[in-house]
Amino acid sequence: MKASEIRNLSATDLQKKASDLNQELFTLKFQLHTGHLENSSRINDVRRDIARVNTILQEKQG
Repeated sequence: MKASEIRNLSATDLQKKASDLNQELFTLKFQLHTGHLENSSRINDVRRDIARVNTILQEKQG
């Protein structure tokens, strides 16, 4: 997800997106440890998306 797409979201949408991404990260980590994860680079992508969302959320709140 690009930062320009994230900036168009409202603060409540950003919080929902962060929650969804955290749940996805949990699922990916669980799959990694059980040996069912096919694309391990997706974990890094989700972590970066979480960081982007949190950064933009802080900018909007501050």
